Amino acid sequence: MLFAHAPRVPLHLIERSVSLALEEDLGQAGDITSQATIAPEATAVARVNARVEGIICGLACAEAAFRQIGPGLAVTAFTEDGDTLVPGSAVLEVSGNARLILAAERTALNFMTHLSGIATLTRRFADEVAGTAAHICCTRKTTPGLRALEKYAVRCGGGHNHRFGLDDAILIKDNHIAVAGGVRAAVEAARAFAGHLVAIEVEVDTLDQLQEALGAGAAAVLLDNMDDETLARAVALTGGRAKLEASGNVTLERVRAIARTGVDYISSSKITMGAPPLDLGLDIEIRT
Repeated sequence: MLFAHAPRVPLHLIERSVSLALEEDLGQAGDITSQATIAPEATAVARVNARVEGIICGLACAEAAFRQIGPGLAVTAFTEDGDTLVPGSAVLEVSGNARLILAAERTALNFMTHLSGIATLTRRFADEVAGTAAHICCTRKTTPGLRALEKYAVRCGGGHNHRFGLDDAILIKDNHIAVAGGVRAAVEAARAFAGHLVAIEVEVDTLDQLQEALGAGAAAVLLDNMDDETLARAVALTGGRAKLEASGNVTLERVRAIARTGVDYISSSKITMGAPPLDLGLDIEIRT
C-alpha cells in the first residue's frame, strides 16, 4: 500500500450504503433464483479473484454485504485496500450457506469493482506525476450517495482529496465571482465571512484574475483550463504566495506536462467519474 496507515471510511457510512444496495437488489421477495434452484441447507465456498491487474478497494463493503445478508457466513480477506493485484490474485473467500453467498454476490462485487476501478485509475495518474511536487486530487463530481467511498478509493490509489462538500471549504468559482462583482470582492467577502479554520480558494481563468486574487490575499487559487505555458507563467507570477491547483482538460497523456509547470495540485473528475470497473469475479465451489 502507498499509505502507512490506511484511511478508513466511517463504519456507519459503509453499513448504510451496503444496506441500501442490498435492499435495491433483493426487493421484497429476495433472491428467487437461488430459492428456486438451491436447497436451503446447501453450503459452498466462494473466492473472489482478480482477472486483471489493478488496485483493490472496497473490501469492507464486500464484507458488510456478506455479513448483512444473513448469519453464518465466514469471510477471509487475502489482501488489503490499496494493494496491487495481478491476474489470478485471490482477494477474499466466503464460506457458508450457498443461498446467502449468491444473494450478496453482486452487491459485494459492485462495490469492489467500482471502487477498485477508481483506485486503479488514480494510481495511473499518480504514477504519471511521480518525481514532481504535484499531487493528484479528486473533485465533488462523484456518484450521489457514494462520495465518501469514492474519495476513499482515490486515497487508496495514491491520490488526495479535495473538499468533501459545500460545507467544509470555500471555493469561489466563476459564477460566484460574476454575482459578487469580481475576484477581489468575492475573496474579501469570503475572508470576512469565514472562520479561521475554513480554507478559501478562488478559481481564475486568466493571469489578470490571478494577480487580482493574489492581491486580495487568496491562500489557494484554482487555475481553470489554462494551457501548459500559461500554467508555468502563473507559477512564476505567484512565487509561492499561494497554493496553485490546475484543473480542466486533465488527461493521462497531459498530466505529467501539467505537473512539470510547478503547480501544487492537479484535480480531475475523471478519476471518479471516468474510471472503468476493475474486473473481479466470484468463483464458487460446492461443498458436499
